[in-house]
Amino acid sequence: MRAALVGVDFGQGDFAASVEELMLLARSAGADPVTTITGKRSSPDAAYFVGSGKADEIGLAVQDLKLEIVIFNHALSPAQQRNLEKRLQVRVLDRTSLILDIFAQRAQSHEGKLQVELAQLQHLATRLIRGWTHLERQKGGIGLRGPGETQLETDRRLIGERVKALRARLAKLRKQHETQRRSRGRSQTFSVSLVGYTNAGKSTLFNAMTKAGVYVADQLFATLDTTSRRVYMGEEVGNVVISDTVGFVRELPHQLVAAFRATLEETIHADLLLHVVDAASPVRMEQIEQVNLVLREIGADHIPQILVWNKIDAAGLEPAVERDEYDKISRVFTSARTGAGLDLLRSAITEAAKAAPGKAYLYQAPEEDEDLLDVDGDSESEGHSTSTQVGSH
Repeated sequence: MRAALVGVDFGQGDFAASVEELMLLARSAGADPVTTITGKRSSPDAAYFVGSGKADEIGLAVQDLKLEIVIFNHALSPAQQRNLEKRLQVRVLDRTSLILDIFAQRAQSHEGKLQVELAQLQHLATRLIRGWTHLERQKGGIGLRGPGETQLETDRRLIGERVKALRARLAKLRKQHETQRRSRGRSQTFSVSLVGYTNAGKSTLFNAMTKAGVYVADQLFATLDTTSRRVYMGEEVGNVVISDTVGFVRELPHQLVAAFRATLEETIHADLLLHVVDAASPVRMEQIEQVNLVLREIGADHIPQILVWNKIDAAGLEPAVERDEYDKISRVFTSARTGAGLDLLRSAITEAAKAAPGKAYLYQAPEEDEDLLDVDGDSESEGHSTSTQVGSH
């Protein structure tokens, strides 16, 4: 699908990196970015976000390049999106809609699909403007409308009912996860969760540490579902549970964070966070802050954290460990691809596990070449045992 990318520089953050990320997001969604249109403003235009002159420029590009979609690197209000689509006569997506679309394509587990649908419906509910939507066609539109209801009111009611049902099902799944955690005694097992910006190399690192074979791709949001493995760390600590989670991104839609709360439970209940950073990224410090913002939003900012500077082979760095003023490990420099520094990372996890209060470590010698146990089973409905599988990039 031929697309134009639109970005507005408001003088905040690294604008070039933000536009480059939009390019990756668009390609991850299956779009073909043909042109990029940028501009500078002090504040968004109320009607078109970009102003009427820039809107005309986009319109000319749509006609000349035969574009099918225009993607904005920002969150648009319902009115702005409606005005732009009317003026440009093509579909307009904002950043939120684009990320939701990628998540919808990648979700594989039953739970992941429910979470994406909930987020999409919550986003759609703010954008119902016409008296005809996909809901009427999907449901047949017969016998659904209440007395005196317009089609718009009917659509809102149908969305509200579906959202309520999805929330109830996800709440039930959260209770099941909590029961599973208690039944397997995870509260007495040191748990580690990998977090980080999308495409920072979390799944590659997870595979290197656990030999789990989780899908890895050089694309955004290759992993949506949480995968957990029990890993033997030696006689001093025994087994620990390591979980790979969905990657974060700047301006991650709030409704996605809320909808994926069940998936992020592994992060919220972790004893240690390994915050994986792309050491070769020129905007790594901004990415670290974006991840920390999401961690605060989900209530995981109090959990002890070690920064794992991954991809040191690409950054020209050497394996190393750094400690803070309290002599606690704060950073580990590794390469999941080459294996450099992984021994340092395992030692850091062991040190953190030994220092954790209230944890019981059961000695369990692993069988030869079998030091892993699948923690969560193979039930797809649980959304934990497999990572998302997508085609090669």
